[in-house]
Amino acid sequence: MWGDWHQLWEIVSLPDNIPIVALLFLVPFYAWFAFRQARRTDKLIDQLTADAQLAKSHHRKIFPWKTGWDREVHVWPYLMRIEFLAAIIVTVILTVWSITLNAPLEEPANPNLTMNPAKAPWYFLGLQEMLVYFDPWIAGVVMPTLIIVGLMAIPYMDVNPLGNGYYTYKQRRFAIWTFLIGFLGLWVTMIIIGTFIRGPGWMWFWPTQTWDHTRVDFSVNRNLYQVLPFSLFVPDNFWGRLIFGAIAVGAYFVVAGYLMHRLCMLTEFSRKLYSRMTLLQIVTLQTFLILMLSLPVKILIRLLFRIKYIWVTPWFSV
Repeated sequence: MWGDWHQLWEIVSLPDNIPIVALLFLVPFYAWFAFRQARRTDKLIDQLTADAQLAKSHHRKIFPWKTGWDREVHVWPYLMRIEFLAAIIVTVILTVWSITLNAPLEEPANPNLTMNPAKAPWYFLGLQEMLVYFDPWIAGVVMPTLIIVGLMAIPYMDVNPLGNGYYTYKQRRFAIWTFLIGFLGLWVTMIIIGTFIRGPGWMWFWPTQTWDHTRVDFSVNRNLYQVLPFSLFVPDNFWGRLIFGAIAVGAYFVVAGYLMHRLCMLTEFSRKLYSRMTLLQIVTLQTFLILMLSLPVKILIRLLFRIKYIWVTPWFSV
């Protein structure tokens, strides 16, 4: 079961999965490159902070000015030349890729023969994986909407004037870690799970396990009120379950909000940022952080305890 590496190779070598394989290498590389640049900038900032006279000279940049260099880099020809070369290189790569890689469209959809597993394109696999843990309207509508609205709200919540236009880690710790957790830790991870882990029936197969189409998963998914003896606190009826789920979700918001607040107040730098924010900005920021944290919490609850929903109602389930 665990020695079938041929199954893993078949998944990796599929033409549609080439972008995922490239993503596994490109994303870590560019993350490392960005941290490398940020570390060099932070080192320079520390040097200039310690020496005020040095800050007044040409040493204010990572690459200091040398005799014969222009003090200002103009868009033409410097930036335009780099962008033109980059466009040519990308065009050549895409042309060679499209010629050498056979990734044709499949046959027309047949309602009598459904693919198993039926997977969305790789850039939608994160949404498809979220369908395992949330109601379809939450995973397909609410969550993407919150992501878009959250991105739109960032300029109105981020009051840090430092770190604009240059790489830095010390002046952007909170923003960088929020991005790493949200994008790398959640979105990219769900794409990888949907590509390499989810097999027939959208069941969990480890990378070296054979995708057995006859496999039957006997695990039982239960709701929270079926696991905990909630009848000791509220009546075991429709309204009791409704109230119990609401209390559980409310308790999560309270506990997660407190932990997020304590985490954001750990350093003096973050405390200064909070002091510049209004109450509305703080509440909005905490709300988006709590909602982002709900995704890994729900995933762990589902995978470890087989709990499907926390709050079950006739209109929606969380």
